Amino acid sequence: MLAELSMDNVSMCPCVHVSMCPCSAQPGMVNKQTENGESALLVAVSKVELRCVQVLLENGADPDIANNDKETPLFKACERNSAAVVAMLLNHGAAVNARCIQGWTALQQAVVSNNVEICEMLLKAGAKHNITNIYGISPIFTAAQTGRIATLRFLLKHGADINSQAADGATALYEAAKNRHQETVELLLSQNADANKPGKTGLLPLHIAAQTGSDTIVSMLIPVTSKARVWRTGISPLHVAAERNRDNVLEALIEAGFDVNTQLSEERSRLYEDRRSTALYFSVINNNVDAVRMLLEAGADPNLDMFKPLMVAARQGCIQTVTLLVEHGADINACIPTHPTTFPAVFMFSMKYLPMFKYLLDHGGHALSCFDCLFGNQPHPPIKPTRSEREHPLQRDTQLRRGVQFCEMISAPSICRWAGPIIDVLLDYVGHVTLCSRLLEHLDSYSEWSSIKEKAASPRSLMQLCRLNILQLVGQKRLKKLPLPGSLTRFLQHKEGVIDDEE
Repeated sequence: MLAELSMDNVSMCPCVHVSMCPCSAQPGMVNKQTENGESALLVAVSKVELRCVQVLLENGADPDIANNDKETPLFKACERNSAAVVAMLLNHGAAVNARCIQGWTALQQAVVSNNVEICEMLLKAGAKHNITNIYGISPIFTAAQTGRIATLRFLLKHGADINSQAADGATALYEAAKNRHQETVELLLSQNADANKPGKTGLLPLHIAAQTGSDTIVSMLIPVTSKARVWRTGISPLHVAAERNRDNVLEALIEAGFDVNTQLSEERSRLYEDRRSTALYFSVINNNVDAVRMLLEAGADPNLDMFKPLMVAARQGCIQTVTLLVEHGADINACIPTHPTTFPAVFMFSMKYLPMFKYLLDHGGHALSCFDCLFGNQPHPPIKPTRSEREHPLQRDTQLRRGVQFCEMISAPSICRWAGPIIDVLLDYVGHVTLCSRLLEHLDSYSEWSSIKEKAASPRSLMQLCRLNILQLVGQKRLKKLPLPGSLTRFLQHKEGVIDDEE
């Protein structure tokens, strides 16, 4: 019976007393299998017991009986990287192209072991190098995926298709780039591997190399990758490198001439809730100041995305990025098309950081628009419309025609506690204004803010009005170039409290 074939008995096969082998004592037992489908031969092969394998084969052991995973003795011999056992099995007629439950052949397993000697024996015995597993992966694909240079060269020499694709469209080159196998990529390219075959996601090997961060592989792939083909994918390698913070790759791509203002295709942009489209946006949202600087110096336009990178930087509180973007022409007064406001949208994200808020105002942020209120000194309707919205048609029309007003936004629970200081800063950048009833309501809520209310009262000081007129005529950029006393320059820059060391 099967139970009589114990593992202890099998392990005795290679000993001096070959007569003790169960296959000699009970010839009918030679091909019996365990519950896992393992025959005595399979067990002996798995343990690389050469004498036992020889005795079993000589006594009629079937070399093609597989276990429950459909792994044959030949497959196991390749897995154990034993050329001697492979030779024994082939000499006894083992089926060379049998496939395991995953569809792997003995050749594919020998490729993983990087054993050219075994691969050569298998091919001579009739192994086919184009058989794929259940994922559509052939031996050459496996060699590239695992970086097995020796067996890859062997397969190419024997006619394996270098551009064959797996079920997901990936090629050997694609996988070699994905797994950062530099020498493998170099070999494949030297044999004219096609760098313009995309995987199922539409990405090319160049995209994948940019994603993994290998600037060396990226440099090898750039000359053989069609920029027209890259454009058709709807995404630039710059996007991929920026998303993954691969600064070295980003630099290599910029030096190679990739357009820093290429935008994601509409289809790819829709995959992101914020509808981002530029490499610059990815770097800003990653808070990668070095990448932001690199892209801007290369000519990246900070105003292409629907939700501007400047707004992202302000929301993250990164003054370095905000400064870089403004210095390179970011539109401080841009709006969000999907969420219109009557004031610069970036203010929504910067008012909790007063130094940043002040910086934006210093560089052209429209302060006056914050005091433009449709309701004026009249009672304001509720902030959040309810089912009885028809009771407040004026508010509904305002939302549709003009967008959210500053006084509505500053009344949000997360911001209203800073209403006083925010209004105080804004008043430094405007002349005569009238505070609406809602802003007055905020200033009346704290006694400490009464001075701010007085500051807004007409008439404004002549010095304030002069400052505004001078700045309007001269502009912030030209101000520093004027031969003015330091105290006057500081006043015009709203830095009255700053001491000029040079003065």
